[in-house]
Amino acid sequence: MRSLAAETLATCILLAVVVGSGIMGERLAGGDAAMALLANSLATGAALIALILTFGPVSGAHMNPVVTLAAAATGELSWRRVPGYLTAQLVGAFLGVALAHLMFELPIYSASTHARAGLAQGLSEFVATYCLLLVVLTCSRAKSSATPFAVASIIVAGYWFTASTSFANPAVTLARACTNTFAGIRPLDTPVFLLAQVLGAAAAVFTFRTVLQPPKGS
Repeated sequence: MRSLAAETLATCILLAVVVGSGIMGERLAGGDAAMALLANSLATGAALIALILTFGPVSGAHMNPVVTLAAAATGELSWRRVPGYLTAQLVGAFLGVALAHLMFELPIYSASTHARAGLAQGLSEFVATYCLLLVVLTCSRAKSSATPFAVASIIVAGYWFTASTSFANPAVTLARACTNTFAGIRPLDTPVFLLAQVLGAAAAVFTFRTVLQPPKGS
């Protein structure tokens, strides 16, 4: 129960940061989308470092269904715990969106009209999730103390080098469909994102097992 509570709380805070910093960045940038994205990406990266350091010792601070599934697939987490983790992450994500909206005096939920459609967006999500999972799987074993900083770095970079701004997280994707703000995504566009994220995670697990995982006994 402690680990599930930690996952819920960590994911809630993460979404509050992602959505809240998007709202604040857009309001202060005066129409400058690059400045709004910069504010959004830096706030998200800083939050990821803090959240992984805070909640990592309790739950692993996955905050991401594909990270949980990858951990189970590589033997780091029991499959019996997966349903609870996924539920906690989804609940936390939607609570985080509601919290951000309340802080900025917006309706608790509102369907997004921010279009993120097309093959380029799907490819971007595949690449973003693939890169994130490679970092998580490798750093958590090779140098766990560096994982918070490595994860934050690849996410901040993903904001800028992918066309989708690197959601790389099914729970985040679904929750962001419920915010008609800078961070939002149209509900219509979420299936492509979700499929790309699952495929990207699967490809990362395969790459880790065949290329990056240290041989047994080494």
